[in-house]
Amino acid sequence: MEKIIRAMMDLIAGEVCDKPIDYSQYRFSEEELARLYDLSKSHDLAHLVGDALIKNDLTEHDEIRVKFQKQIMLAVYRYEKIRFESDRLRDLFNENEIRFIPLKGAVIRDCYPEPWMRTSCDIDILVPAGQVDEVARLIEERLGYTYQKKNYHDISMLSDGGVHLELHHTIRENKKNIDGLLSDCWSYATAYDRYEYRFDSEFLLFHQFAHTFHHFLDGGCGVRPFLDVFLLERKTRFDRETLDSMLTGAGIKKFSDAISKLGAIWFENDVHSDTTRLIEQFVLSGGVYGNAENSAAVGQQTERGRLGYMLHRLWLPYELLCLSYPHLHGRRYLQPLYEVKRWFRVFDPDVRKRKRKALSAIGAVSDKKKSDVNRMLHELGLL
Repeated sequence: MEKIIRAMMDLIAGEVCDKPIDYSQYRFSEEELARLYDLSKSHDLAHLVGDALIKNDLTEHDEIRVKFQKQIMLAVYRYEKIRFESDRLRDLFNENEIRFIPLKGAVIRDCYPEPWMRTSCDIDILVPAGQVDEVARLIEERLGYTYQKKNYHDISMLSDGGVHLELHHTIRENKKNIDGLLSDCWSYATAYDRYEYRFDSEFLLFHQFAHTFHHFLDGGCGVRPFLDVFLLERKTRFDRETLDSMLTGAGIKKFSDAISKLGAIWFENDVHSDTTRLIEQFVLSGGVYGNAENSAAVGQQTERGRLGYMLHRLWLPYELLCLSYPHLHGRRYLQPLYEVKRWFRVFDPDVRKRKRKALSAIGAVSDKKKSDVNRMLHELGLL
């Protein structure tokens, strides 16, 4: 597996990070190409790996080459759909004098050689919290989007062409250590073009680290955030002292250092440590969104055991519960009743399936996995 991992990272580094690669060292069997395809696809990076393979004539097997070509075409198609909808939204916001901040891929793809190379599953846009409901109605009326539901930090909407929009009213992650700074995000934004704002470089990087931290503790974040950080740190101007102060204040400086370190190992020529090996195993095993086993392994460490983790999942935090049940807001004394009401969702077949999978994962975590995750979290200063 080590050869496949190293090959995937080298191919990506040669494709988007300007790293000189001796492609003659790579000759793959059909089985190895299939494993390379599966690994890269699980992290939504098969389009980058495939483009590098095809350009350097490293795919001798037609069936695998066709699979990679489809991923390249899909990445371009997804980008064009997102670009089209982003332009419509940008025009609508400017016409109606609505301040907005594009988030995540919309900004980070500027660091990639070509914009289609930075894939996204949706469009993320932040608007002032007090305007979010009004803006959502405007998008429904003027652009034909379908309102789906209101979540902790966004309203989920869908265009008639199938593009998912997360209309953010906040970028908080429901984690106290990072939410203080994330709540003040508009203070770190400056006008970019008419009513479009962009984050200062230091805050842009902080948000990237904080968002990765959130997903990492929820079971994994995939390889792409490491690539994003690697490119942002090398292709944007920022004040390191200011960024480090933000990261230290939020308690994620050790974590951010490890993210940068592993990116330098994967996409440059840095050398692994015991900690980066543990992070690599954790991230690669989880795929682009993490998995239930990783989530259970982390949860049992941060919630002090299996029972604590199960109770944490059963008892939803008050702030999150208010989003599902708006009438609870300001009536915290009713929280136990609404917790019980939420439990009755288990009669929904889809919910029951997810809960069964999560419970199975809790019992399936091996002692070695628990030990490795415990050591990794300690090294990252997260316990």
